[in-house]
Amino acid sequence: MSTFRQIYYQIVFSTKHRKPVLNIEHEDHLYKYIWGIVKNKNCRLYRINGMTDHIHLLTDLHPSVSLSSFVKDIKVSSNLWIKQSGLFPDFEEWQTGYGAFTYS
Repeated sequence: MSTFRQIYYQIVFSTKHRKPVLNIEHEDHLYKYIWGIVKNKNCRLYRINGMTDHIHLLTDLHPSVSLSSFVKDIKVSSNLWIKQSGLFPDFEEWQTGYGAFTYS
């Protein structure tokens, strides 16, 4: 028996206090880094975009991955990467929590 799933999630999370610190000239580097995290989790990223104070992902999850651990891993890893890269000097951290919505 094989497993089939088709659950699309739109996930949204923002910078702490919604500060506009994700500068546009380096956002592609951040998006590529997040895409790598998603890929390493055996999930699929269909779209990623955002504004200077938040990010949107359209993705599906591998059946072995829970939504909360998926978002946590993205936020923790990207937080460390952002601070180490120096590309977003005013970034403090991600805001607590996230929004997740399903699509059919």
